Amino acid sequence: MTQQTSASVVHLTERTPVVSGSEMLASLVPPPQFGSATFESYRADPAYPSQEATKELLQKFAGRQELVKRTGLFHRAPKIAAMKPGVYLDGGFGVGKTHLLASVYHATNSRRKYFGSFIEYTALVGALGYRNTVDLLRGSDLLCIDEFELDDPGDTMVMTRLLGELVASGTKLAATSNTPPNALGEGRFAAQDFLREIHAMSESFETIRIDGVDYRQRAIDGSAAVFDDTEYAQCIADAAERGSASDDAFADVIRHLAQVHPSRYIRLIDGLDLVGLRDVHVLTDQSEALRFVAFVDRVYDAQVPVAATGVSLDAVFSEEMLGGGYRKKYLRAVSRLIALTHSAKELSGEA
Repeated sequence: MTQQTSASVVHLTERTPVVSGSEMLASLVPPPQFGSATFESYRADPAYPSQEATKELLQKFAGRQELVKRTGLFHRAPKIAAMKPGVYLDGGFGVGKTHLLASVYHATNSRRKYFGSFIEYTALVGALGYRNTVDLLRGSDLLCIDEFELDDPGDTMVMTRLLGELVASGTKLAATSNTPPNALGEGRFAAQDFLREIHAMSESFETIRIDGVDYRQRAIDGSAAVFDDTEYAQCIADAAERGSASDDAFADVIRHLAQVHPSRYIRLIDGLDLVGLRDVHVLTDQSEALRFVAFVDRVYDAQVPVAATGVSLDAVFSEEMLGGGYRKKYLRAVSRLIALTHSAKELSGEA
């Protein structure tokens, strides 16, 4: 298939973003998708009472004592014991953990608060050094960590040490879970392993279990949208006319991701209205697959639609991978890819 040559079409493989430590720090805010997330806009699934209960508890954690309507009367949420300095949201993907985490951020009345993924915080330590990072974050009122990783023992221990110092100085923490290798059971073991890793800090965290089903699957079917070559070319052209689109062979993007630190993936898609991936194939290399997951997370955060040809993106991870320790990560990425490809179909008027 012939590559697009329009000035409004770019190639991810030609982008090599560089991000300074100060830029990393300034970017520690909720992604655009959750830039205005509130407790009020969180739609709890009535079939899973833990979602509404979690929202009420987090309102208290954020310093809000909300009026709750029950049986026709307004009263304050039930009083609960004094909360610990940290909350850890444990649950499956698509139950609204990130929305609630962003709601905590927005509802906390403080100028010094930060929101970022685990990868972004570890990249900050890598760019500035451990001690400089502690000094910069010390005194902040709130640190939100989305998708706390347990994949790399070294990074995990650096982060838990960092969080320990910040909690000791008065910083409150809010984190969401990410199932570690070989931990099945939709997050329940993630909480146990996370608390074990942070050793003495375990008493600082209130673990909150959120049950539910992936909200992205409530409105769309379980398959990613696939474009044929003609549809793909038209979709790229339409997006380029509106603003800017990327167009790359999937294999080239996978190779390029190995040359870019995951903390910079968000810069690969700066200014794009669409990501185009040609000739998608099944991934069988674990490192490549995990990098692609990190890339999908950033694309999803930015809510950039994805148009793709070749293998359906819900089948991009091999069966062997889906049966392994990173199963939850891959399923979350599949869920997000399904939503993003359907968004591209809607843009092209083919949904």
